[in-house]
Amino acid sequence: MTLVAQLDRRRKEAVDGLLLLNKPAGITSNRALQIVKRLLNAKKAGHTGSLDPAATGMLPLCFGEATKVCAYLLNADKTYRVTARLGVATDTGDADGQETATAEIPGMSAEDWNDILQGFVGESMQVPPMYSALKKDGKRLYELARKGETVDREARPIRVDEIRLLEYAGSRLVFRVSCSKGTYVRTLVEDIAARAGTVAHTAHLHRESVGDFRSADMLDLAAMEALAKEGPAALRACLLAPDVALQGLPPLSLDAGDGARFCGGQAVAVAADGTTGLARVYDAGQRFLGVGELAGNGRLAPRRVFQTGTKNPVKI
Repeated sequence: MTLVAQLDRRRKEAVDGLLLLNKPAGITSNRALQIVKRLLNAKKAGHTGSLDPAATGMLPLCFGEATKVCAYLLNADKTYRVTARLGVATDTGDADGQETATAEIPGMSAEDWNDILQGFVGESMQVPPMYSALKKDGKRLYELARKGETVDREARPIRVDEIRLLEYAGSRLVFRVSCSKGTYVRTLVEDIAARAGTVAHTAHLHRESVGDFRSADMLDLAAMEALAKEGPAALRACLLAPDVALQGLPPLSLDAGDGARFCGGQAVAVAADGTTGLARVYDAGQRFLGVGELAGNGRLAPRRVFQTGTKNPVKI
């Protein structure tokens, strides 16, 4: 009996926390999630920031109470290492698609390419690709694209914080890009090529970071499977506490009474010096309670209450 088959026979357990998977190429994000969910023997799981099947890199997997942070991770900035093949366009914008056009590659230096890349830094509008999970009249765009249909898509605002040229040789262009949520790198590659007077597609995409998560904390599937063979506790020891995903929010501590009221869904008064917005909330013993929203009058209203009992994490 295989390891996966053995794990499927077990009774599922409550598991809280996050794992940062270095997703391999060739599987969907959901398939990767289901594999790790079985390895952990977890009842509840979700992922955030899907990667295309051909893409690799950081995929935050959330289990139990940590699934409540998924919505916050969707808004996180991301960094990718991108390898583009110049001179060839595909219908999907990546190496899995069918060739649709070819063009000569202009004789440009690395400095010329870097100048073009820097022109994409900042805020702009981007038209999503047809091969995407966005919906039009209730249909996924990729479903329409597979039928040979093309529909109008509204341009959406994106932000590129940094692009760094890493390599240029022949038809190979490699760069690192840090960008906002909703940025389609495949489309960015096509737009970069168009500005240079040619065509291109994304030959390889590797996500290096999501929000404040570190690439050093990623595990690949082989490592997770090896740990799971030692027993559930070995892999669970690698779990990150849910509030690791929320390090961009300021922390607030409540006394026992206010902490109980907060967890019961009641707003409490805090000394916030006019600060507004979301905050991480802890009790006096630094047990993570949830996410609250501060109003200008010093009222802290609960937005997400967590029941993990974890303290402010040391791993980040």
